[in-house]
Amino acid sequence: MGGVIVVFICIIGAIIWGIRAGKKRRDDMTLLAEKLGMDFSHERNYRMADRFSFLDKLRQGSNQYAFNLMSGIFQNEQITVFDFHYETYSNDSKGRRQTHHHHFSFFILELSKYFPELTIAKESFFSKIAQAVGYDDIDFESHEFSKKFVVRSKDKKFAYDFCNAQMIDYLLGHPDINIEVDQNMLALGFDACLKVEEIETHLKQLIEIRSLIPDYLFDG
Repeated sequence: MGGVIVVFICIIGAIIWGIRAGKKRRDDMTLLAEKLGMDFSHERNYRMADRFSFLDKLRQGSNQYAFNLMSGIFQNEQITVFDFHYETYSNDSKGRRQTHHHHFSFFILELSKYFPELTIAKESFFSKIAQAVGYDDIDFESHEFSKKFVVRSKDKKFAYDFCNAQMIDYLLGHPDINIEVDQNMLALGFDACLKVEEIETHLKQLIEIRSLIPDYLFDG
């Protein structure tokens, strides 16, 4: 009986901690948005996944929604930043359904032109498996870059233009970056929700990546 009470107390404690941590994150993001002159909403937004459904990272799982959403102009660019949630499911050894909640941060910059889909992600065990079964990535003259990153696009010319020498040098210095370009969006995705104090740094990183895209790609 005592063990059950301890477990119950731990569960209640975890719930209270989660509520307090969530409120602090909302409060801190509200202050950050005010500092940057951007709008902020902590409400769950189920439309965001549909609006940006062409972006691979937002098509995972089910019960998808954005929250803690910041939007507005940052350094003369239209930016949207949000936390994102989705669910996956599995069965335990007794056949009971288990729900797994996934959360991560996502940054989107609106481009002035539409482009083919392009993804750039760090090399991983799973990407190597994908290559083995036919999902080849694009190779570059920089062996180091090709070794560290998986670049995929149906338009190889666009991939080579995007991953110019300056972009490659920048990405080699930031090996944890995951980039996606599709339609008129440039996006950065992360594997977890960033600390609030890290958000502005990555906003500036998104702007820097935009500045490295060759101007001639926007001509015509």
